[in-house]
Amino acid sequence: MTSIVSSLPTPARTVRNETGTAGTAASPRVWVAVVGSTLGAFMAVLNIQIVNASLTDIQGAIGAGADDGGWISTAYLVAEIVVIPLTGWLSQVFSLRNYLVTNALLFLAFSVACAFAANLGQMIALRAIQGFTGGVLIPMAFTIVITLLPKAKQPIGLALFAMSATFAPAIGPTIGGYLTENWGWQYIFYVNLVPGALMVGMLWFSLDRQPMQLALLGQGDWLGIVTMAVGLGALQTVLEEGNKDDWFGSPFIFRLAIIAAVSLSLFIWIELTSSHPLLNLKLLVRRNFGFGILANFLLGTALYGSVFILPVYLSRIQGYNAEQIGLVLAWTGLPQLLLIPLVPSLMQRFDVRLVIVIGFALFAASNFMNIYMTIGHASDQLFWPNIVRAIGQALVFAPLSAIATSGIEQENAGSASALFNMIRNLGGAVGIALLQTFLTKREQYHSNVLVQSVSLFEEATRSRIAKLTAYFLSHGVSDQALAAQKGVIAIALRVRQQAFIMAFSDTFFLLGIALVIALAATLLLKKPGRIDGGGAH
Repeated sequence: MTSIVSSLPTPARTVRNETGTAGTAASPRVWVAVVGSTLGAFMAVLNIQIVNASLTDIQGAIGAGADDGGWISTAYLVAEIVVIPLTGWLSQVFSLRNYLVTNALLFLAFSVACAFAANLGQMIALRAIQGFTGGVLIPMAFTIVITLLPKAKQPIGLALFAMSATFAPAIGPTIGGYLTENWGWQYIFYVNLVPGALMVGMLWFSLDRQPMQLALLGQGDWLGIVTMAVGLGALQTVLEEGNKDDWFGSPFIFRLAIIAAVSLSLFIWIELTSSHPLLNLKLLVRRNFGFGILANFLLGTALYGSVFILPVYLSRIQGYNAEQIGLVLAWTGLPQLLLIPLVPSLMQRFDVRLVIVIGFALFAASNFMNIYMTIGHASDQLFWPNIVRAIGQALVFAPLSAIATSGIEQENAGSASALFNMIRNLGGAVGIALLQTFLTKREQYHSNVLVQSVSLFEEATRSRIAKLTAYFLSHGVSDQALAAQKGVIAIALRVRQQAFIMAFSDTFFLLGIALVIALAATLLLKKPGRIDGGGAH
């Protein structure tokens, strides 16, 4: 990390406040670097959600089937999660300025290229490269905040970074839905250009030139890199595609799971025994970082899980289009835009752990508010749960990041950043995979229970079939038997719809439980030194 720190502008200067005590202030160039890098992280995370919101339109445009279209998202996510742990080391090899600016430019170039993809193969390849370059932007922004800003200003930097981690996933479907419905799916890729140009300019201006250290390539932890890349890539693919392919019933998924287990086990062993590891996994035994990572994993599970499950519910049960879904989810994003800037002052006034606990409690409560849904549960009924969720998310991320990384030395900042961001993304992948399977199993369970109550031996069932038969006979069906058959099918569809609604309610309960566990992990954190004070890490 020495070269990373040396490539940054001077982080702080000592000043004195009115009471005469020493404090610190960051230079304008530092703030330009922080804002530019967090803007890049925001775009990288946003790109996942805006593409997911438009996946159906993209599939139709490039001739991809419903099953194959998922690889458009999977390719990006696999590449992103593989590159995140590599960023600290590669930024030393190529220098932070060169590495960050080059990847920012490549991210923009391949964003535009995705809009011109003619078939599924091209789109998957372009999305993978886009994910590999976009994945660099996320941990490097976090690293700049925790290494460049003086400790007194870090809460502000972490609040800015929280915009990418929690606000971007919440607002992504809104932007994606609007652009797709009104301009066309290509514009979800063009939307990166203007903020991307601003980001590149800010990074070019604010980061100092440093010589590359290509000799470090020969000293790299290559065995660790290979086992990590293979293991994470295989694991991410298993999580993304497992439910669709019946998990271990698929030989492909089973083999990938074995590869992931073996590769990641080797990676952990290599990192713990190497004298120059790619990632310092020993940081995980530190109390605050270890429990912070656990809470962050569960935060990722609930954050990305809720962004996944709500659109599926609104589309499948309420029949909403992408733009309507985006308008509903906007209320999980817009309040954060107002609340996140207030979080640094809360971190200065109150115990950081208390702020996190309240945030997790509100986030959990927002999910528990959705566990008794009915067919009438639509945008109006989801308004207040989404507002509560927005408040909870705004209160969690920056304080959790601050307390988890408090005490992390400069030389370990790269490892801490990579682990913290990788684990959150991994939590999201696990959460989505778990919810997909859980939703399917719970729908089957509720269908079986409901079907037992809908029997031809029941007078209510026979009466309902008779009414539906009469309805169809009066609406163009001339055959009595066909009208009765349509009545039975209508009842079966209604039963399945009710089963799905009950299954969606169960998924929200599961998300709430995950957040309660995260809250419990927060209670095990020890109080750090003053977040608003001066001093080194």
